[in-house]
Amino acid sequence: MKKAVRQIVILALLLLLICVLHRAISGHRYTMFVQVPEDAAARGVYAVADRTQRLEVAQSEIRGEYARVEVDPKRRGEATVRIVNASGALVAGERFRVGRFMTVYDTRTGGFTDDSAVMLAFTLFCFSVAYIMLRYYFSLKWTEYYAYNSIYAAGFSIFALLTGALMAYVSVRHMLFPADYPMLNAYREISRAGYQFMVATQPMMFAFAAAMAVSNAALIIHEGPALKNMLGILVGVILVSGEALAWFLFRRIGGRASRGVEVFREVYATVFIYFECMLAGAAICGIRSAKHLPDYDRDYIIVLGCRFRRDGTLSPLLRGRVDGAIAFKTAQQAATGKRAVLIASGGQGRDETMPEAEAMKRYMLSAGVPEGDIRAEDRSVNTYQNMAFSKAIIDAEKPGAAVSYATTNYHVFRSGVWAAQAGLSAEGIGSPTKWWYWPNAFMRECAGLMKNRWRQELLLLLTLTAFFLMLSGVLSG
Repeated sequence: MKKAVRQIVILALLLLLICVLHRAISGHRYTMFVQVPEDAAARGVYAVADRTQRLEVAQSEIRGEYARVEVDPKRRGEATVRIVNASGALVAGERFRVGRFMTVYDTRTGGFTDDSAVMLAFTLFCFSVAYIMLRYYFSLKWTEYYAYNSIYAAGFSIFALLTGALMAYVSVRHMLFPADYPMLNAYREISRAGYQFMVATQPMMFAFAAAMAVSNAALIIHEGPALKNMLGILVGVILVSGEALAWFLFRRIGGRASRGVEVFREVYATVFIYFECMLAGAAICGIRSAKHLPDYDRDYIIVLGCRFRRDGTLSPLLRGRVDGAIAFKTAQQAATGKRAVLIASGGQGRDETMPEAEAMKRYMLSAGVPEGDIRAEDRSVNTYQNMAFSKAIIDAEKPGAAVSYATTNYHVFRSGVWAAQAGLSAEGIGSPTKWWYWPNAFMRECAGLMKNRWRQELLLLLTLTAFFLMLSGVLSG
């Protein structure tokens, strides 16, 4: 990820340099469009700068119902340009500010010198960031893939693509129709980008919420109405409520909002769509991890434990993990002749009659796995310890071994994160589970991953708030 970040920083500096060079070549001239009455335009009008000598009129002409005026800045400060008719009567006026580096700012339209070039550069930046993130995502080796950076790369590439598409729209429209679509219009489009994206993704979000509700209803029927079995419904309610709140803020309040409400709704919509993108990134990573099958060169396969039945037999969830590990071991031995060692990993819970590792070992033996191909790690009480304690066994027997771990499909990605935390380089093998169980369990995994990133997400929220405060100042000024 550091390499990708460096590339993005270099890209930003390069585009900034291009903008500076473009300004140096094209000069500081700014072109404005001022609407004039049709009768005045027919009789002819011309532009006159004030006496401050901070800028001068280089050229003026009538184009339809607009006067097109080019001005050259001379020194910093406030200045005005008057549009007058043949008799010298005032038709229209325009206020400017000449800033540092001789940049002309149009106080009425929000335009500035080289604004189209800057917008195009930012559009290119967004698309380039999306490309860099996607390239980084697909370049990750599987032992590196299990990390929040994978989710971030997948999710942020979507976010950057959406932003780039919006910037391309407003940039081209401003370039083609500068009179009818000034920069203030572009700013408004950008400030409402989050809401526009929410509108565009509404069908997918409603479909996702409905699917989560259906899967949770089935889960509750099978396992009872426990709070942990209602996470999918809760997420669906949050998504639908979030869309409804955005509709209220943007459609019902509309232009009557105060500056504080404007900032709140714009930050809210942007943060909402950002987390939608992160949720999409998590789903992409989770599904891809669950479908991945390691190469047939494994030395060890760690089977992650979970609760089993009181009589010592394995639950369907745990049996699926063990069966998946045995199936991979058998297929590898048939394909390459290499025998993998199975590590049954799991300690004893308070209400369990034996360690999970022992229950799994008994099942493995009954399935025909030779006892010499089985190791038992019976001290762990969570996934991190599964990985750390199993790593100790592997390092004692064969340092640098090729390792995989077997778990349920929804748990593969997050288990890989814990493996990396434990210093274990391993690839996951996912076992299937019931259709109604997977979505709710996967949402729990996402919540656990996001909880570890709350500081970074808070920093993002503060950055977005600062950005929209600045943009609100431009729009209201």
